[in-house]
Amino acid sequence: MPEGPEIRRAADRLAEAVVGRPLASAWFAFPALKRFQKSLPGQRIVAIEPHGKALLTRFDHGWTLYSHNQLYGVWKVAAAGERPDTTRSLRVALETADRAILLYSASDVAMWRDEDLVRHPFLSRLGPDVLDPALAAAAVDARLREPRFTGRRLDGLLLDQGFLAGMGNYLRAEVLFEARLSPRLRPADLDDAQRQRLARALLDVPRHSYRTRGIEPARGMRADYLGDTAEGFRFRVFDRDGQPCPRCGTAIVRETLAGRRLYACPACQS
Repeated sequence: MPEGPEIRRAADRLAEAVVGRPLASAWFAFPALKRFQKSLPGQRIVAIEPHGKALLTRFDHGWTLYSHNQLYGVWKVAAAGERPDTTRSLRVALETADRAILLYSASDVAMWRDEDLVRHPFLSRLGPDVLDPALAAAAVDARLREPRFTGRRLDGLLLDQGFLAGMGNYLRAEVLFEARLSPRLRPADLDDAQRQRLARALLDVPRHSYRTRGIEPARGMRADYLGDTAEGFRFRVFDRDGQPCPRCGTAIVRETLAGRRLYACPACQS
């Protein structure tokens, strides 16, 4: 599943194609959304914003399209009237005079009034987004000290979207390595310096991944998530089992923790 940086980069591509331009047509595969095929043409998309792993496409008449790619969904950009050659099932098509944004294979799609989004069953449970520029390390530190989070092991906590939205499995491994912490620790086990280091890493690592526009190839990683620039985000432990730790040279180990594969240095993160 894509993580916060990949979702935000996808949102950037979609916004660049269609934001601010009036819609010429709208099409939905879902019967419950068919009525919007008549009301959306002529409206403008004013923003396409991620929150965690969900995407919010906001229109200028007070409605927002909520979508969650889950495992198989993907947004594509095409010329108006064109459809990519794919075996995926088209779910949503929003077209301006010259560009189209197309959602394939997703099933979690709905239209919401803007004022009702605070009651959305998924969005209302999300924590702050790690890529929100307004989120500071001090706020993350405070969150780590909250009773509902401080007693939980880091291996599970860092995957919980109710703690911080946008985190995922490769980010979990890289954050814990950056913070030099064992995944088996709890926030309650950390001293002030360790907890503050973790809070900084929880923001720095996802933001570096997003800012440098891609991640290196790894098993099971889709090609459209990958970057090819020398300064791009690079895994230091994720998917590197058996390879030397870039800090101390100890072989990286792979374990299954909180139901997902996790990579760590047994020396640096003891």
